[in-house]
Parts: sequence; C-alpha cells; structure tokens
Amino acid sequence: MLCLVLLACCGWNAAAQTVVPESVGQLDLTLDRAVEIALAENPTIRVAEKDVELKRLADRMAWQALLPTLDATLTFSHAIKVAEMKIGGQKVKFGQDGSSTATGVLALNVPVFAPAVYQNMKLTKEDILLAQEKARGSKLDLVNQVTKAYYGALLSRDSYEVMKRSYDVAKQNYDVVETMFKVGNVSEYDKLSAEVQMRSTQSAMVSAETGKNLSLLKLKVLMGVTANVDIHIDDSLKAYEEKLVVPEAGAAGGADLAGNSTLRQLDQRMSLLQRTRKVLRTNFMPTVGLSLSGQYQSVSNPDWNIFGYQYSPSATLALSVSIPIFHIDNWTKLKSNKVQLAQLEDTRLNTFRELSMAAESYRQNMASCMAQVSSNSEAVRQAEKAVMISSKRYEVGRGTILELNQSETAETRAKLTYVQSIYEYLTNKADLDYTLGREHSRP
Repeated sequence: MLCLVLLACCGWNAAAQTVVPESVGQLDLTLDRAVEIALAENPTIRVAEKDVELKRLADRMAWQALLPTLDATLTFSHAIKVAEMKIGGQKVKFGQDGSSTATGVLALNVPVFAPAVYQNMKLTKEDILLAQEKARGSKLDLVNQVTKAYYGALLSRDSYEVMKRSYDVAKQNYDVVETMFKVGNVSEYDKLSAEVQMRSTQSAMVSAETGKNLSLLKLKVLMGVTANVDIHIDDSLKAYEEKLVVPEAGAAGGADLAGNSTLRQLDQRMSLLQRTRKVLRTNFMPTVGLSLSGQYQSVSNPDWNIFGYQYSPSATLALSVSIPIFHIDNWTKLKSNKVQLAQLEDTRLNTFRELSMAAESYRQNMASCMAQVSSNSEAVRQAEKAVMISSKRYEVGRGTILELNQSETAETRAKLTYVQSIYEYLTNKADLDYTLGREHSRP
C-alpha cells in the first residue's frame, strides 16, 4: 500500500510539472517556459497527435485485410406455398406447402494473392509519414505564434513603461510650472503648454496599458492557460540587444529549406500520389482467393421444431481467380493521377520560390533592424542628453517650455523606436526559423 501511495504521488507531481493548474495565482514566464506550456496545453497539438493515431489505426486495418475471415450464417424459412411448374401436362411442385427449412453455413475465406492490399499497406505507411509531418508543422507554427506573442508582450510592456515614465516627467514638469506660475515667474502660456503635454502623455499611457493587457491575453490563449492566471515576465527587449547577430546567408540552391514543413508535406503528398498510381495499376492484375464452406441443411420439415429435424452435412472448397479484362475507367483513373502529379510538381516549384524569397526577405530585414538598433540606441542617449539640457535651460530662464516639450517628445519617440527595432528583428528571426523548419531556439 505504501508503494502504491508513493507511485501515485510521483505520478501526480510529474503531471503537475507539465500542466498549469487553474488555481495558480502568478506564473513566472520565460520564452522557453511559454513554448513548453503551449506545446503541452494547446488543443491544436493534441488534434494533430490524434490524427497520427488515426493513421496508425488505418495502417493496422490495411494489413488485417490479408487475414482469413470466418462467417457463420443461420437461416430458417417456412414455405407457405411453394412454386410449381407444368411439364408435359403435369404439375411439378418444388417442395411441400407448409414445410420448413433450416440451414447453417460456416464459411472461411482466405486471400491468396491480393496485389491491391499489398500496395494499400505501403500507402498507409506513407499516410502516417504525412500525418507526422503535419503534426510537426502544427508544432512549428504554434512555436512561431507563441514566440512572436511573447515578444509582442515584451514590446507592449516596454512601450507602456516608456509612456509611463514620459507621463511621470510631464506631470512633474507641470507641477513645477504650476508652482512657478502661482508666484508669477512664468506665463500662463507655459502653464497651459505643460498641462497639454501632461494630458496627452496620459492618454498615450492609457492606450499603451490597454495594449499590454491585450498582448498578455493573446499569449495566454496561445499557451492554453486560463484568463485568471497572472503572468509575470522578468524580461525586456533591451536585454536582447547584445544577442543580435548578423543573419547567415542563404545556401545555394535553397538547401536550407530542406526542413520547411510545407515543402516536406508536398513531398509526402507526391509520394502518396506515386503510391496511389501503383495501387491503380493493381486493377489490371488478377486476384486469387480460397474459400472453404461447411453446411448443415434440413429441407421440407412439417413442423417448427428445428432441434428435431434431420440435417445433412455438406462441404465445399473453392479456389477463385478474378481476372479484369476490360474496365475503361481504370485508364481514366491513371490519367487523372498523372495530371495530379504534374499539378503537385508545379505547386511545389512555386512554393519553393516563394519560401526562398520570404527567407531572404527575413534575412534582409534582420540586417536592416540590426543597423537600426545601433542607430536608435545612440539616438536614445542623445535624446536623454537633450532633455537634460533643455530642462536646465528652462530652470535658469534661458529656454522655453516649447523646447522642453519637444525634447521630451523626441526622447519618448526615440525610446519607442528603439524597442520597436529590436522587436522587429526578433519577429523576423522567428519567421525565418519557421520558414527554415528550425526547432525553437533563442537569439
């Protein structure tokens, strides 16, 4: 009993490590943890896994068609009035009116040569590989969505913090200007300008807060966790600045697209169509079957007591050969399969070209974002210095409130542009990894 209790506790603990309980108050989240929870909780992954399981069952059904089948048939019939025939002026009746007949048949059928079944067995193997690749594609797509949603949550939170700091500074400036206005050191224009600046940044801060909440909600939906779970992310886009690397050049001939799930699914569909062509060719081949049947029969019994009848046994062994001679639709099916193969080849070629262009576009965007990050980082430093100078100039009466507002607005814009450039690099990297079929990897 003690061993059973310990095993049950271990199993419960293992499940608790992979499933987020609904009662959890706060969830400390990282990118790796978000991807792990999404792969465990998102329903789309379980749907893809169930599809693979269905294909495996179909594969089992395919080879089971080669097994012998055994059927039993019990028949009881009562002739109210039997048929009769006139031959040479005499009536001949086929049985006796009001008689009963009981028959029991046991039939064993064994497929000896069934080429269509052999090819169907191989066809289901290809179908399993296609289902597995679809499941892999669903996993890569979910990882891509979760990764971009995670970076989106970081962007919205960093943007909110920038706007909140801007509002705090604008409010502090307004308080100072209002105090100076009361003692007559500044004009009413300065007071109104400071108030307008404060209220506009407050409105932007509220919008940024709404965007932050919506981005977290989207991340929760993708992760498959309930809305009452409070997500805490101890991360920021600025922490990724030092991890940005120049994207590698595309391989010649597009060899780096070998892991792309869409192309691999098209290749699997090509294999399926080629295997289907072999299945269709089996329609021109003969099939051989062996059947053994045993029968007990009692005919023309005057009553309904089947246990009192006199039964006579019989047995039959038959070897049947079915040879297709002329079926015009078989040729039409082969021609249709050939057209489908040609159509799929053109689709794959066009998809390959589009994916190659997309991968190169992501690489170019990443390189451009890296240059923007470096420039925007310097712009942030200069904007902060400009705010400090304009603030000092205004305090000593050498500057105007307009200069101060403009410098603060420029600082806010520079910080938002800075985090936006990092976000665009990370999302382009996530899309590049998805296009190339790479597993989850952090920058």
